[in-house]
Amino acid sequence: METILQQGIPYPLPGARLPGIAPLEIADWLVTDEAFAAQMRLRARLLATRREEVLRLAESARPAAGELLETVLGLLRGRAGYRVGTGEVVRPDGARVPVDPADPLATLGNLVQEDFCLLQKDPASGQHVLCGAVLCFPAGWSLAEKFGRPLTRIHAPVAEYDGQMARRVQRLFDAIRPEQPLWRANALDYHDPSLFAPRREADPRQRPEGIAPYLRSERQCLLRLPESRAVVFSIHTWVVARSVGGCG
Repeated sequence: METILQQGIPYPLPGARLPGIAPLEIADWLVTDEAFAAQMRLRARLLATRREEVLRLAESARPAAGELLETVLGLLRGRAGYRVGTGEVVRPDGARVPVDPADPLATLGNLVQEDFCLLQKDPASGQHVLCGAVLCFPAGWSLAEKFGRPLTRIHAPVAEYDGQMARRVQRLFDAIRPEQPLWRANALDYHDPSLFAPRREADPRQRPEGIAPYLRSERQCLLRLPESRAVVFSIHTWVVARSVGGCG
């Protein structure tokens, strides 16, 4: 796959303290950056040729997926570069995307750079479960392994995700209010700049030796949909060359 890089990351990295959970203005949720056209071409190719690897949706989550699509379309109506019409959206790169309410996650995957995961609370266990996702740019995890799993099982390979951390994360998910989205970011060194980088739990990540040439950062946002009450976990991915510096 082609190498797709941004020129910088629009929050202080590296060298500064990574942002923890912070409030997010809904108008700032979806980001269009300089890699838009290239990332969207890759997303379209993955959705067309590797759909089973990048898209999953439980029937129980279909109303939430439809609500998410309508939420995003509402935001894009006021977004420079987008033209939202009846049954079709023209993107900033000129591509025309049919709006298919019967296939809401695929439509979303072709509209914006963000990946989306939908989590709904299971009354029996009290945990949020991954019930839908369009995940074109996984960084070291597999949608097939995580789909249908609760938060504790999704994070099972992460050593730091112990019982105390699990309770903290579940409290955070329970507390999210529709009117107050949240965001955080991470940053990892990579030798391979590939955006589509799935990995199974049985294949632990190989830590790069020496100075890695690329920095990959995910801007992760959390918001609650008001009707379905599902939690949306969105991911916007930046990959920059170390020679660029990586700071916005």
